[in-house]
Amino acid sequence: MPELTQITQTKKGRYALFFDGEFAFSLDEETFAAAGLHTGDTLEESEIAALRAKSETRKAVDKAMDLLGVRDHAAGELYHKLCRKFDAHSAAAAVAKMQELDLLDDAAFARRRAAELMRKRKSRRAILEDLAAKGIDRDTAVQAVEELYAPDEQEDPELANACALVERHYAAKLADGKWQQVAAALARRGFSHAVIRQALDRYGTE
Repeated sequence: MPELTQITQTKKGRYALFFDGEFAFSLDEETFAAAGLHTGDTLEESEIAALRAKSETRKAVDKAMDLLGVRDHAAGELYHKLCRKFDAHSAAAAVAKMQELDLLDDAAFARRRAAELMRKRKSRRAILEDLAAKGIDRDTAVQAVEELYAPDEQEDPELANACALVERHYAAKLADGKWQQVAAALARRGFSHAVIRQALDRYGTE
């Protein structure tokens, strides 16, 4: 069985483990203390693998905390980011820990993200696609978007966004009679044909 021949503390406060004279990996202080390791201990390969997994999970948890310290994330988005650096098990464990600490709330994230995108003149479809890319499930995304379109609104926000885009970005094209190009551009942004028609009709009337 491999023998733990050396333990050294790193500048970052972790404990570097050397088995049979070669560096293996490092542990955070909490995991190291719980393991009760001492120089001269012999460990099964399975025990070493378990310690390595705990080390990776703790690193993933720390990384998740760093990411959430910068901005909110959806659970799926956070998981995919963590998978870029850690194995799937460690990433999933870190996400579960963030949920346990109430640091992840997909519904609240979806509402904030949807409102932000609507202010940027995005269409409903574009908002739903963005939320899906962030890892928000379909039902949660739809609910968040529909909450933005309250029935007592005087004007459909979708139409208001399309009209604002026409006025800001496509007025020159319309002045040149390029209606089809403008309609195609709005369609690529995710606006429905009905909304595009209303926006262009309103511009033409004005």
